[in-house]
Amino acid sequence: MPATADSTTAGRTVLDARDIDRALTRIAHEILERNKGARDLVLLGIPSRGVPLAQRIAAKITEVEGYDVPVGSLDVTMYRDDLRRGPARALLHTEVPEEGIEDRTVVLVDDVLFSGRTIRAALDALNDIGRPTAVRLAVLVDRGHRELPIRADSVGKNLPTSLVERVRVSLAETDGVDAVVIEGTTEGSAS
Repeated sequence: MPATADSTTAGRTVLDARDIDRALTRIAHEILERNKGARDLVLLGIPSRGVPLAQRIAAKITEVEGYDVPVGSLDVTMYRDDLRRGPARALLHTEVPEEGIEDRTVVLVDDVLFSGRTIRAALDALNDIGRPTAVRLAVLVDRGHRELPIRADSVGKNLPTSLVERVRVSLAETDGVDAVVIEGTTEGSAS
């Protein structure tokens, strides 16, 4: 795919808006298959980009099943093991759907799965708000390099990267455009 550039960074685009839409459609269908329908599902997006991804997946599930899946957000800031490293972080919003998560299947939704530390923090945060029947993970991009034994149940794109590369997800809701870009690559590097 062609390289893209903007005023702040350059990189290699690996997913465009159509690719992202197809990946989210596939993720929605995988969630429905595993859960045997939409009943008792709750999607919790991890801010910031996991929230609009969860909303998009829920909309696709509604199109297929005719059932509105509750969507919320789960802030993991205070549960991170790297909180003391670096500058202070702003707390984000946790919003649990009115139906709650008790006795439901919760699907955590995030944009990129890397080391697994954010998901570990999300599991800890989830423990503090309730006890779901099951917890699953859906991510748009899995880039490998796991430090913890965490695996996504639904993945839009497996994208092996080097440790010096960065995967940047842009979404229309937060950034004005849908794209997944690998930054830090050298021109002519292998895909």
